[in-house]
Amino acid sequence: MDGLLIDSEILWHEAEIEILGGLGVPLAVNGCRTTKGMFVQEVAEYWYGQYPWDGPTPGEVAVAIVDRVIALLLAKGELKSGAEHAIAMCAARGLPMAVASSSQYRLIDVALGHFGLRKHFALIHSAEDEPYGKPHPAVFLTAASKLGAVPRRCLVWEDAPAGVIAAKAASMACIAVPEEGEGHHPAFGLADSVLGSLFDMDDDRWAAVVRHHFGPAGDPL
Repeated sequence: MDGLLIDSEILWHEAEIEILGGLGVPLAVNGCRTTKGMFVQEVAEYWYGQYPWDGPTPGEVAVAIVDRVIALLLAKGELKSGAEHAIAMCAARGLPMAVASSSQYRLIDVALGHFGLRKHFALIHSAEDEPYGKPHPAVFLTAASKLGAVPRRCLVWEDAPAGVIAAKAASMACIAVPEEGEGHHPAFGLADSVLGSLFDMDDDRWAAVVRHHFGPAGDPL
């Protein structure tokens, strides 16, 4: 969801720099990218391990970060370019869809409701229900199980290196849409297709993803 359907990465950066910076963590945007794709509790624990602070626990800091992201999203959040186009391509093929996210359920619910996207998804699954966040594949595997889908016949859309690694570890096809300036990360080399924008996805690229994932004689997604 974050950074793929919703242009929220900049909001996460703003919230983390504001809240963690206030606790003495010398954080800038490049530092935020270090923890991209991780569950927010893991982010708070990571930075606490690097720069221990007095006062709130990492868990309390994680709650504050999510509260701030929700406020920022409602104030100035936007859909990513091509989000509705990508959803429509999946819907046209009759594919059941799920949101499998590192965000907490309360943020997912607010975001999908705010942008009117909830109706498109059969289910929502958050990494807060898993023992490990991305790049561990658990969030994707559980979402597939809830959909009644075989993992190898699932397609993941991702913007984060950790998410691409998780998708391929789950034996799923993966379309990557890196944030501007992040496409150099070696993890994107694992993806079945790398796009500059969700609008770049078309029938020819879809067919190429299927061929890359299954081979020339493979089953269609």
